[in-house]
Amino acid sequence: ALKLFVSFTAINVGLIVFLLTIQCSWRKFGAKLLQKSMAPKLDKIMWTMNLGSASCVKVLNLNCSKYFSGPYGEDVLFIANDWHTALIPCYLKSMYQSKGIYLNAKVAFCIHNIAYQGRFPFSDFSLLNLPDEYRSSFDFIDGYEKPIMGRKINWMKAGILESHRVVTVSPYYAQELVSGVDKGVELDNVLRKSCITGIVNGMDTQEWNPATDKYTDVKYDITTVIDAKPLLKEALQAAVGLPVDKKIPLIGFIGRLEEQKGSDILVAAIRKFIGLDVQILVLGTGKKKFEQEIEKLEVLYPDKAKGVAKFNVPLAHTITAGADFMLVPSRFEP
Repeated sequence: ALKLFVSFTAINVGLIVFLLTIQCSWRKFGAKLLQKSMAPKLDKIMWTMNLGSASCVKVLNLNCSKYFSGPYGEDVLFIANDWHTALIPCYLKSMYQSKGIYLNAKVAFCIHNIAYQGRFPFSDFSLLNLPDEYRSSFDFIDGYEKPIMGRKINWMKAGILESHRVVTVSPYYAQELVSGVDKGVELDNVLRKSCITGIVNGMDTQEWNPATDKYTDVKYDITTVIDAKPLLKEALQAAVGLPVDKKIPLIGFIGRLEEQKGSDILVAAIRKFIGLDVQILVLGTGKKKFEQEIEKLEVLYPDKAKGVAKFNVPLAHTITAGADFMLVPSRFEP
């Protein structure tokens, strides 16, 4: 039996490295971090990571980390999250299992968002320090001019093909990904051959338990929610500078400010319904143009709307607890 789960997640701020995390590790990184990771060219990333170096090869060596060293042996499951960590199964096979190390280890590749795949010029394959036998797993052709017209390498494609299992964040998203080129973003055929399993994304039931939430002043459960909700709503209105009135419907939005998340739809829709007896509170970070638009809301619609372009965990909790409605205009699931 596999004794340990090790999750790899992407970090960036201009570079890509692999982070070992015991728990689900997005937390405070936020949308801006993801955006910045798309910026650097692969040669800069590879030069910085020096994938051929001894230190990089240690990335899967659990005994090199004070957090993971212990009596785990080699019967472990590595979880690679999205394209940033899609090289993990390739290195496991080429650098470890080819030398008799981690022979029983497996890799589960988890797709959180297939819109980001890590497509680079095919000539950059040589920077990955992988044997030629892996070229076909990376080989990819699309109709886009960026980063270069024609043949490319696709990290996510390789992660899908070289991993032992492919999973995603829900059964419905798994169906979406194999439904066609649009939803599968040109990897639908690859996924149909590999077989993808949807596992519903969970939540931290301790952090988000309204009976014990450290970010809200009024606690509640299923028996007291009707009494507590108006109080939480009034506290939220006061905190963000909206007129305090428990009778006015309050709509909340929390999310990344990207087209994928329907931010353009959101901004356009606000203009159409803001004339009604309603308030809206938008919290999120992402593309600068959307951040600027939501920050203008309180100027355009004073006493009706508020936009906060920050990563703010306490406010996310109070919006969830106090809003009458939560708006989720995503174009696709994740």
